[in-house]
Amino acid sequence: MVELCGVHLRGPVLNGSGTYDAIAARRVFGDELLERFPFDCFVSKTITLAPRQGNPPPRLWETPAGLINSIGLPNKGLAGFLAEDLPMLAELPVPLCVSVMGFDHGELRELVSTVGARDEVSLIELNFSCPNVETGLIMGADPAETARAVEALRPLTEKPLIVKLTPNATEPAAVARAAEAAGADAVSLINTLKGMALHPQTRDPWLGGTTGGVSGPAVRAIALEQVHSVSKAVQLPVIGMGGIASGRDAADFLAAGATCIAVGTESFRDPTAGARVAAELEALSRKEREFSPGGVR
Repeated sequence: MVELCGVHLRGPVLNGSGTYDAIAARRVFGDELLERFPFDCFVSKTITLAPRQGNPPPRLWETPAGLINSIGLPNKGLAGFLAEDLPMLAELPVPLCVSVMGFDHGELRELVSTVGARDEVSLIELNFSCPNVETGLIMGADPAETARAVEALRPLTEKPLIVKLTPNATEPAAVARAAEAAGADAVSLINTLKGMALHPQTRDPWLGGTTGGVSGPAVRAIALEQVHSVSKAVQLPVIGMGGIASGRDAADFLAAGATCIAVGTESFRDPTAGARVAAELEALSRKEREFSPGGVR
């Protein structure tokens, strides 16, 4: 068992937001999915106040060690999520964390206060990867901007608030300290790194959104360093992610200071990756217990 912000989990393995569609998986595998659910806590796809179509295609580019995605956060909006998705996600056999993103503090307030009032929701992840339209600053890249947003949201709910950090900040540890001081309950990192790919013949940008987010094993070393530096800078629980594809990778993130880990891009290749990573981590822990750092279960 693992405790994350007062929420008891059967283990430390989460999914990265937007990398596993539990509703689609339930349609394919039926109730067997509930009996063998691959994660210990489910993080929803990020929702916004209004529905979004997302970016035009193409949306993916495979790199030698991962993906560049330019999905653009397509979603049904808050009302659609509450009416259609939340009832189905509430049937999952693990705690539910809802990821939200707003383009200003007003949108964030409505999202957090509404989602936080729902009993089905155990935790809220704040996706601060977008620019604040009021200031033009990326909320998660600037410590002061992050602090202002968390301070505005903290009084609205007693549910744990998890701030998702961007690796594109000058100093992620400084952003984490600002989030902690403003009342965040945990931080998660890393989000994707900004990247792009060119069409092999035309040399024009391949992705419909021109640029995208790099994920997968290519970013693992960067993520591991940032998890290490952030965990040294704050007392908050840290959820580490970024190219985790095996139990050994997960053990490295836990040893670097993470309380929990999340599997993201690997789930596109192997939909059962969450369960496999958990099993490999458990086996590794049993085998190396006397040599393992205390953070590895």
